[in-house]
Amino acid sequence: MSLPPLSSLTRWLMPLLGVILSSQLLLLGPAGATSIYEMPETAPESRILDQSEILSRISETQIASQLDDLAKNHNQEVYITSVRRLDYEVTIESFTQDLFKRWFPAAEDQANKTLLAIDSLTDNTAIVSGPEAKALLTDSIAASIVGETIPVPLKAGNRYNQAFADASDRLTQVLSGQPDPGPPVVKETVNTESTFATPEETKESNAITWVIVLVVLATVIPMATYYLYLYLGNR
Repeated sequence: MSLPPLSSLTRWLMPLLGVILSSQLLLLGPAGATSIYEMPETAPESRILDQSEILSRISETQIASQLDDLAKNHNQEVYITSVRRLDYEVTIESFTQDLFKRWFPAAEDQANKTLLAIDSLTDNTAIVSGPEAKALLTDSIAASIVGETIPVPLKAGNRYNQAFADASDRLTQVLSGQPDPGPPVVKETVNTESTFATPEETKESNAITWVIVLVVLATVIPMATYYLYLYLGNR
């Protein structure tokens, strides 16, 4: 029994593979997203809801303890949550607003509350605060925490523990009435990479050179042989 040519199999399999992949993406896409209705109806007692599992247990315990002290000593309550992914039409800002209202529906409950949320797929972050908290945590400070304090450690290698420890430190200082310490200072690093080739790069370069030489020889030798044959045949 003879098999069909490879080109025929390819023409037949590629559309089928495309249909299968498209159907799987459509099925898996919405399933992985977090809806506001899938979140708990009340705020976590531990003050941290890490659905993305981006924080170590030690970091989560330390941050929760710091936020507990803030609530006891200054009556300012901060909550932190992470989600793995949001629906396409949902932004982290709208999600955080909706979750804030879900956890604290009454205006009097919202007054001294602050909610920090992150979508760990995109690392987009948002902060929502009640009026009492906002008197200390101004919009500009909140924007700086979201746009500077958290992104700096993440850009250095997804250091979520450091990012949220820094954010918690800054929130605690600001909401306890202390001066804002500001965003972390970014140290510029000088590129000191050597301009010399490594042994691996040298080997790769030598291999490429040999390939080029062999290609040239494979082209030149047959041509030279052919012309020599013509020359000798005409004598």
